[in-house]
Amino acid sequence: MNTAGAILASAPAALPPWLDFFTFRDTNIRLIFAGCVLLGLTSGVIGCFALLRKRALLGDALAHSALPGVCVAFILTGTKNPVVILAGATISCWIGAITIDLISRYTRVKSESALGMVLSVFFGLGILLLTYIQKSGNAAQAGLDKFLFGQASSMLDRDVWTLAIAGLLMLAAVALAYKEFKLVSFDPGFAFSIGLSTRVIETALATLTVLAVAIGLQAVGVVLMAAMLVTPAASARYWTDNLGKMIILSGAFGAIAGAIGTYISYLGPRMPTGPWMVVAATVVFTVSLLFAPRRGMLAHMLQLRRIRRKTTEENIIRTLYVLGERHNDMTKTSSIATLLEFRSMNTMTAERTLDRLIARGLVQEPAEGMFALTPEGVARGARLTRLHRLWEVYLTRKLELAPDHVHDDAEEIEHIITPELEARLVASLNDPGEDPHAQRIPPALEPGRAI
Repeated sequence: MNTAGAILASAPAALPPWLDFFTFRDTNIRLIFAGCVLLGLTSGVIGCFALLRKRALLGDALAHSALPGVCVAFILTGTKNPVVILAGATISCWIGAITIDLISRYTRVKSESALGMVLSVFFGLGILLLTYIQKSGNAAQAGLDKFLFGQASSMLDRDVWTLAIAGLLMLAAVALAYKEFKLVSFDPGFAFSIGLSTRVIETALATLTVLAVAIGLQAVGVVLMAAMLVTPAASARYWTDNLGKMIILSGAFGAIAGAIGTYISYLGPRMPTGPWMVVAATVVFTVSLLFAPRRGMLAHMLQLRRIRRKTTEENIIRTLYVLGERHNDMTKTSSIATLLEFRSMNTMTAERTLDRLIARGLVQEPAEGMFALTPEGVARGARLTRLHRLWEVYLTRKLELAPDHVHDDAEEIEHIITPELEARLVASLNDPGEDPHAQRIPPALEPGRAI
């Protein structure tokens, strides 16, 4: 075998593109992957504070405000050096942020309108400067228009190093000033009262937002950069109420979006990385919106279903209790037809509800089609009736409503009155014995008795 054949025989077998990506043998892949992951991580962390301070649109305005700075920096230096471009974009973003603040503070224009004005004016100016550069004949201007929509594939080694250094410095700033940022984000009034310079802290947060926008221009572009600030943070908000966990999740979601965007762009060479990063972040947001355990739509639907089922069960129990109370016999049986005279539900719902109550030992069926409360069900019915009538007394005494206007409201509130609220009602009303309709209010259960 000749030398060339030996080399070919010893060379590793070619991997399919979807798998070859993960070897990171290509320097260009390593650079783009590292840059996009760092960008997603940084923008996700910084975006949390913008979202919590209800300034999500500020990122969009600043991203569009960066374009004039990019163009002016190129016109003055004639180079696309990342440090120069970053400096120009940062200065331009800062001018935009200051302009928004001045307009909203010293004029009658609201902050939302000021954001729209600055966004459109600065972006229009940037387009004019970009057109001027393209017609100037400067050979170095090639690729400058990629700052509109981003082109991660054009990032060089120096671009990634600039992004990495800036990103790490920003993350370090968040770690060092975490307590101050947290306090100003949630309660700026208290922060000011304990002597913190809220103006300085807010300026620092604005600076971090500006830098986050500036470093992402080449990869994502001015049009889509706001999405990388807001979407990972909004996704993380669905999963936790803790700011520290939210920051970690948001950074992770941003990094995942960067990795997925790079991967898809690699598989489809004509697919731009930046837009796919935004699409990936949007997919993460959609998953969070639907399946987050507490705030997701699915969890909300299941909780609503549980509440409706619980309300239906308690309505059946209280109806059986009131019917027994009327006949002075808590073993009084009633048919489904009788129950439906008092409750607006269909027969199938009533049958299923009664089956569940029988299985839980709250209702019994002494004869076929006839239902009565068990002793445990009587205790539950007495408590529900007590809460219902206490609330009726409260509405008539404290809000001075007519007795014939309080029943429907009590029908809703009886299901959510806690023992603590019950105790407050009893104390406030001096433990009344009758409701506004002269019906007896059942006594409270013995302490410690479960129902």
